[in-house]
Amino acid sequence: MHPSESGAGVDYLLTQKSIRRVSVVGLGKLGLCLAAVLASRGFDVRGIDVDQTKVDAVNRGNPLVYEPRLKGLIKSNAKRLAATTRYDGEVADTDATFVVVPTPSEGSGAFSLEYVEPVMEKIGLELASSRRYHLVVLTSTVMPGSMEGVVRPALERASGRVCGKDFGLCYNPEFIALGDVIRGLLEPDFILIGESDGKAGTLLAELQRRICRNYPPIERMEFVNAELAKIAVNSFVTMKISFANTLAEMSERMAGGDVDKITSAIGKDTRIGPSYLRGALGYGGPCFPRDNVAFARYASRVGAQALIAEATHEVNLHQLERVLGLVERLGLDPKTKVGVLGLAYKPDTNVVEESQSLLLAERLSRLGYEVNVFDPAAMDNARAVLNNSVRFASSAEECVRRSDCVILATPWRDFKKLPPRNFRGKKVLDCWRFLGEEVRRASEYFGAGIGSDFFA
Repeated sequence: MHPSESGAGVDYLLTQKSIRRVSVVGLGKLGLCLAAVLASRGFDVRGIDVDQTKVDAVNRGNPLVYEPRLKGLIKSNAKRLAATTRYDGEVADTDATFVVVPTPSEGSGAFSLEYVEPVMEKIGLELASSRRYHLVVLTSTVMPGSMEGVVRPALERASGRVCGKDFGLCYNPEFIALGDVIRGLLEPDFILIGESDGKAGTLLAELQRRICRNYPPIERMEFVNAELAKIAVNSFVTMKISFANTLAEMSERMAGGDVDKITSAIGKDTRIGPSYLRGALGYGGPCFPRDNVAFARYASRVGAQALIAEATHEVNLHQLERVLGLVERLGLDPKTKVGVLGLAYKPDTNVVEESQSLLLAERLSRLGYEVNVFDPAAMDNARAVLNNSVRFASSAEECVRRSDCVILATPWRDFKKLPPRNFRGKKVLDCWRFLGEEVRRASEYFGAGIGSDFFA
């Protein structure tokens, strides 16, 4: 056992060829990236998904998932990666199966296992027809108690086999960010493993060592502790984001206030650190909002308080109103044409789920402004939400040209390349203080998180 690996488990003598063939169930944003990374690291990979369109796209080398480096990785490892909609024989023919299917939030905020359970039953039926030891790994985020209370029983019931003896089971959630998934899988900060038994945990640890290029520390523990640790990480990160946004709002109301100077200073303290400490818009996306809510929900379920998580959620809900307040203080005419640059919840992804940028565009339209929008990757997804309530520009340049006031909402690198002359004479609200000095001089520039007479 490597000194950076913690957990009580038997140290089995395993060779690096212990697991060679891997199946990945669920070819969405994370599952397909995981399958491609596994193939790039020398594993023979079979991807399984119920969506024939996704499967065909993978086999053509033209995935439907938008993620930097993914398409090239699939094409360069096509001989080791194939996709199918079938379970029959495909799972049993592999040594390990990763399950990466959706766990949508229920009305209570807890995660549903409506997709996980049927998949585990299908895998269990595959295991019933094989005498070989098989490792099953759930990567999807679940509530504490799910692995022991639902997942293990489903596998044992369908397979007629005993977990820990005939097959192994692990919980192995990833800590990745969309737009940076490939690097996140290859160079994670740490690996979290919840294990049914020592053999299963050791097999997965060995597999992860073969995937990762940076030899990260591996934390091994019981299911329930790993399940809580996963949502605790995201809940803590969202707390940092909300704290930074609170500092931004305070800075906006101070003469000479500058949130970047404040967060740069306090981030030097090792007890705090600089990561996710940048006052701007609120957090969004498919993980942060729901994981924080789920953390609070689980605390309530066990009779504990999660006041910090609840406050974090309330602060995040306030951020849209805060930015709309900044827009109002700019004193725009009701007929002002407002441009919103960026609709994805963050750069380098086309995901608009819980995107504060998209919500901002929608609210501005409801307030009566003529809103022009552009995003380098998320236009199609944004159209499905915004419909005809805004005007979709064909380029960032066109969005700026059409607008009297421009709001930089998502800090895509391409936006820094816009010619400063395009902003001449326009009001600019830069939510990330992202645009260069030449743009600031050419325009009537306002940075969120920066004190100004207009915002005081």
